[in-house]
Amino acid sequence: MKFKDKLASNDFIVTAELFPPKGTDVSVLLGKADILSKAVDAINITDNQRASMRVGSLAICKLLKDKGYEPILQMTCRDRNRIALQSDLLSASVLGIENVLILSGDHTSAGEYAGTKAVYDLDPVQLIKTARLLETGVDLAGKKLKGSPKFCIGAVANPTASPIDLQILMLEKKFNSGIEFVQTQTVFDIVQFQTFFDKIKTKNINNIKILPGVTVIKSVAFMDFLKKLPGVNIPQNIQDRIIAAKNPFEEGMQICAETIRKLRDFADGVHIMAIGIEENIPYILEKSGQL
Repeated sequence: MKFKDKLASNDFIVTAELFPPKGTDVSVLLGKADILSKAVDAINITDNQRASMRVGSLAICKLLKDKGYEPILQMTCRDRNRIALQSDLLSASVLGIENVLILSGDHTSAGEYAGTKAVYDLDPVQLIKTARLLETGVDLAGKKLKGSPKFCIGAVANPTASPIDLQILMLEKKFNSGIEFVQTQTVFDIVQFQTFFDKIKTKNINNIKILPGVTVIKSVAFMDFLKKLPGVNIPQNIQDRIIAAKNPFEEGMQICAETIRKLRDFADGVHIMAIGIEENIPYILEKSGQL
């Protein structure tokens, strides 16, 4: 089933993401994609995440599409001007890739190319509008296209941001620009996310699917890394469980499964960010009761 059709259903939706390699050997990534394809509805391919140079998302999405999988092309505003962004959107359509997640992208200071100039010629709202404009057969310069693309467009949100009303206002702007789904920053505090989710459902954006992000805490050191990321809130009881665990990795998978199980009671789905241990996602989904 196409991801767009899945969004139109009442099913609990599961997506996950993979990082392209730093180099041309894509065998490990494709092996993980084979495992994920049996457990998730679509697979995100990140776009030079953490401002680190890797194989392009578009190339990997094409490989997954050729294998019959549903890829989601992540496209950041950080690295391209409006000429390149429009060109890549058209290229994706030509290659049969219609699922696009639009986001700002981590600042270049986060990666190994800290001196690189960030572009941000368009912001996410402007890029969403641009993608919808291309669908009408016209580009940003007002020139007519010979053949028009069709997209299923998503955006990101941070349910732990403060003030929360500002985050919801930003999400409303993205919705009014034409998004169909949202994937969020990683969620550990279910009560906090439900507050965000319930507020969205009282707005005029209640007919898009919200997929909260979930992450596997692999170790105490990894937990400490996550805690430093903007917008990540790990409740103290979860921190205590990881610190006390004889096997923090197994405990982290258990916590992730519990989080998914709780989210299944009210959320539209989940977006799993396993960050290097994606082959364990089917096991986590089984423990959560999803598979």
